[in-house]
Amino acid sequence: MNTPYGELLVALRPELCLVVGALVALAVDLPKSSRSPTQRLQISSTIGAIAIIAALVCGLDAGLPGQLFSGVFNLDMLAQASRAGVLGLALLTLGITAGTSRLRHPAEFVAIILFATAGFTLMAVAQQLLLAFLALELASLSLYVLAGFDKTRPESAEAALKYFLFGGVSAAFMLFGFSLIYGITGSIELPEIAHRLAMTDTSPLLMVALVMVLVAFGFKAAAAPFHLWAPDVYEGAPAPASALIASASKLAGFTLFLRLLWPGLGAVSGNLTGTAGWLPVVALIAVASMLLSNLAALAQSNVRRLLAYSAIAHAGALLLGVIAAGTSGPSPVFYYAATYGLATVGAFGVIAVIERTGPCHSLSDLAGLRTRSPLLTGCLFVFILSLAGIPPLAGFVGKFVVFSAALKLGGLAGWMALLAIFLSAIALYYYLLILKQALVVPAAAPTSAPLRVPPVAAFALLITAGLIVLLGLWPSLLLGLF
Repeated sequence: MNTPYGELLVALRPELCLVVGALVALAVDLPKSSRSPTQRLQISSTIGAIAIIAALVCGLDAGLPGQLFSGVFNLDMLAQASRAGVLGLALLTLGITAGTSRLRHPAEFVAIILFATAGFTLMAVAQQLLLAFLALELASLSLYVLAGFDKTRPESAEAALKYFLFGGVSAAFMLFGFSLIYGITGSIELPEIAHRLAMTDTSPLLMVALVMVLVAFGFKAAAAPFHLWAPDVYEGAPAPASALIASASKLAGFTLFLRLLWPGLGAVSGNLTGTAGWLPVVALIAVASMLLSNLAALAQSNVRRLLAYSAIAHAGALLLGVIAAGTSGPSPVFYYAATYGLATVGAFGVIAVIERTGPCHSLSDLAGLRTRSPLLTGCLFVFILSLAGIPPLAGFVGKFVVFSAALKLGGLAGWMALLAIFLSAIALYYYLLILKQALVVPAAAPTSAPLRVPPVAAFALLITAGLIVLLGLWPSLLLGLF
């Protein structure tokens, strides 16, 4: 049998660009004695940006060939759009990295971002359990390192340790669940798994496998009750690392989740009225995520932890979109995840710039931002209102399309959508607390110096804010892809 290695190279061109870019960034940084940390960061970030742009061009140039390399890769529209989305979010993350001042090893930081992005892009195209697991772990291992990269703060080491321990447990759950699915169906290919499951009855062993896989994805997506690592990681990790975890990681993860559940395990989805399957479990996780996170966020005084609980709430809303994807398709989930990613990258980008001159942990650290930097204040205003779902920003359209898809299902899904709408109104309160500090409350020190925003970070923040406004006014730019 002739192995189609040519197809493999075509399918992996974006990943090859990212890996080569990471290696070049590390090699160029070797003679570092004559360069300042700022110069090293600029050079490494430039190389990383070139690698990501090259990967984006290669990914878009691939067209829509469908399945490649004997069905291991599925380059459908969802995969292509998710690939482009995670590459764009990674590029913006590199842009806000220019606003970071505490990176002792900038080339390594950029290289690991590229390795994580390669894992995300593979997650988007994986149509085989083995490739899905390897891609997920490549991304996860890279994120563990990024979380602990700030050697000046003990919280960063604590975040990395907790993230690694929780992630290791979730990887064990996922691998055991995948092994049970393979044992039941005799295949690791999603189309073949779907075919075999459609011809067999639901067994207790299959239910155990589904629960293990859902638990693992609950950990990866920071969905309740598997969310306990998220607040500590968002608080302790460097701001660009938190941005990547909250944005590109979610977009790639939910793309993989959609592909695994509906095309792969759709035959055992069950229904929300109690029939055995994965739909009731996903519904329970979604409701728990939205309830627990929004209530816990009300008590937060740390801006990073507040954004972490916000991420858990948004994960619950995305799971609501996953439930509705069987009839509405993947476009609501993709649009929601992509636009949420833009808002979180921007919010953490603002935090990264503020941390150049001082801490930005508590909400009070944002006081007086309007006088210190009108640019950051305006961008933060757009990002937070988009997270809150205020029209005409993209966050509002994302919530609208997901909740509408759930309401169309009726029954329990409709009640879940109404609960999500009610909780979104509650969430508006803690989002406005952030804007109150930045826009209304004066700075504690009247002589607070103006914030200098690096040009690259300013450009990345303006592009991010512009995309949120553009996609809110013309959502068909993304929704029309499907």
